Amino acid sequence: MATKSLNVSGITLLKVASSVEEGQPTRATVFASPEGLDKLRRKIEDFGEKNRPQKDGSEGRPFNADLVQSIASIVEAGLRALWRSPNHKFPETAGPVSWEVWLDKEHANTFIAHAREYGVAVSDDRLEFPEDTVVIAAATRDALALAIRRLAGVRALAAPTVTADYFDAMPVEEQAEWLDALTALTTFDGVGDFNYITLLDRGVSRAHPLISPALDSADRHAADPAWGVEDQVGHGTQLAGLSLYGDLTLTLQTRSPIQIRYRLESAKIIPDAGQNPHHLLGATTGAGINAAEAMADRRRTFTMASTTEDDTPHDGAPTSWSSALDQLTAGVSGNKKIQRLMLVSAGNTNQNHFGNDNYLPVCDLPDHEIESPAQAWNVISVGAYTSKNVIPPDEPGTPLAPVGDLAPSSRTASWSSHWPIKPDVVFEGGNWVVNGLPPPMKHPALSLLTTDHTYPQRAFTTCGETSGATALAAKAITELWSDYPNLWPETIRALFVSSARWTDQMRSHLPNNPGKGHYAPLFKRYGFGVPDMARARRSASNALTLIVQDAITPFRKSGKSGLEHTHNEMKLFTLPWPVEELRKLTNAPVTLRVALSTFIAPNPSEPARGSKFRYASHNLRFKLNRANESESDFIARISKVADQPEAPVIEENDGWMFGRNRRDVGSLHIDELTCAASDLARRNILAVHPVSGWWKSKSVPDPDTRSARFSLIVEIDAGEVEADLYSEVQAIIENLNVAMVVA
Repeated sequence: MATKSLNVSGITLLKVASSVEEGQPTRATVFASPEGLDKLRRKIEDFGEKNRPQKDGSEGRPFNADLVQSIASIVEAGLRALWRSPNHKFPETAGPVSWEVWLDKEHANTFIAHAREYGVAVSDDRLEFPEDTVVIAAATRDALALAIRRLAGVRALAAPTVTADYFDAMPVEEQAEWLDALTALTTFDGVGDFNYITLLDRGVSRAHPLISPALDSADRHAADPAWGVEDQVGHGTQLAGLSLYGDLTLTLQTRSPIQIRYRLESAKIIPDAGQNPHHLLGATTGAGINAAEAMADRRRTFTMASTTEDDTPHDGAPTSWSSALDQLTAGVSGNKKIQRLMLVSAGNTNQNHFGNDNYLPVCDLPDHEIESPAQAWNVISVGAYTSKNVIPPDEPGTPLAPVGDLAPSSRTASWSSHWPIKPDVVFEGGNWVVNGLPPPMKHPALSLLTTDHTYPQRAFTTCGETSGATALAAKAITELWSDYPNLWPETIRALFVSSARWTDQMRSHLPNNPGKGHYAPLFKRYGFGVPDMARARRSASNALTLIVQDAITPFRKSGKSGLEHTHNEMKLFTLPWPVEELRKLTNAPVTLRVALSTFIAPNPSEPARGSKFRYASHNLRFKLNRANESESDFIARISKVADQPEAPVIEENDGWMFGRNRRDVGSLHIDELTCAASDLARRNILAVHPVSGWWKSKSVPDPDTRSARFSLIVEIDAGEVEADLYSEVQAIIENLNVAMVVA
């Protein structure tokens, strides 16, 4: 067969299979775009109608003779034509099964983005090779065949076999071989100003060769020096591996070079035997932080996967431990009075409460409320979702959670308003398997692969749940901070959380044309969703991010009698909108997303526990002017809201997706609106203003001296529309003397 002619523009040669039986033809599988199909048709027509002229003027062979004469028939390819695994592993069942899908680089993103429209659920896990992207998809044969027919890019299909349990079950000698290969591929940035992930856990073992290059002996500490610094249980070492390498299931298979651009610290806050008394949980956490910070001034991502049931139910209200974390992150407590970036796990559900059917209502029960201290205002609370649904074909059982939905182990918020949105984000936490009578069980194949603290007895082990998710979040956010080392912790938090989006599976729980109130269950389970690190890091021509870092003095002394001081100032920003470019887009929809981040100083006294306005030192809000609203009218509208912070919320038909009920809670506010580009061009004044807080009380003698830092993240996204928003904004900013960055 003249296969070279089957690999031209519009026609991609996917597979050539020679028959093992004598006399049987070779089969070639190609993907043909509509244009490619026309080219192939013309080649065949030319063969029947045209001959190549010879030098002597006579007619020679027909055009395309080598190709056409080598083809016996052309038929539409089925899934088996793309199958690269042994034939006996081809799925015979009519129901949904897992497929390993090999995509060409050019079309991979399109296939992944649109596959769900055809009933194909693509997991977030992916392998990257020089010419291919490999993903795991769950679909019936018919659904996958339709997606392949409608979407370009599928080169091959295979049986997914390599999961975490494949490496976990290896003999020690084989694990050592894989470990040696991975160690050889890993380099550690030896120069520069490092960021650190500081694990507040049970200690970390330095014996493991994947960990020791990133963790100095002097960087292991303990809240109580009598405890020692070794990891006797394994949990801290598991988190260390995930925070450096991510899920080793993928890392081991890709065999790609790895560069680690940050380092580890360990501060043991949990004793090897017994547990900390409840009343000392906050103090012990502070002692661990103080021990780490005694070493040097460093940019640290404090990461804690430890929670307590003792405060349940708290229904979102502050507890002593969560208030201690709010103080530490705000820089109110600790030996060093500095703002701190901190991640906390949401806590894990009780497996014995689950049946084999729909698990989400069980996760939503008050018994599975997010554990303290994850409700703290200033921390990033991390829940878990899952994209893992592959069980080895020779093992029984089915995954409990669908791809892209909440991990069964993840706790949810019991509150839908008033207190902060928690969790803030979700990361991969693994899945459970249903096999026989309930409860469902954890399974290594549906877990994360990481480092084992018993090395050299074992190199790898599995873990997951919200602990694993929190370690993965620490890796992602520290890489982001390494890209932008001069940004504040408040800013990094806002960039990170604001980049998150709900998966299609999460959004499937919404009705058609959802109203503001319909988003409450999604916030309670998933927070703002799964962070998109590419979105957090970079601007593009048709999508950009503006970053403002500033400070405000919310209140000043009042000469009038009464219980409160008065508001002092608001900050107005005339945003450097790409007005000309937006006007060119006229009625094309453009999405604006705004995030406002500040760290509050807590007041957890009993009267304050019942009010978000009395717990927080200050409460800030952002407002955007309307398309035809003058600056003076805009300021008047803000002043009216600021003077009545505890009045009933009246939702305005202002285009914001989430609305004030969900936006104006906690110390991180995020909302987005979509409007015509020409309207957005006239909405260019953004205000940050205070509404209330315990600093406003007359019991505070010096409100004029209390300023609060805040970060404002403004994203504009024109979607698929061709536009150059970036260049115009960059030119404006270069001519302004403002503390603003285009990232």
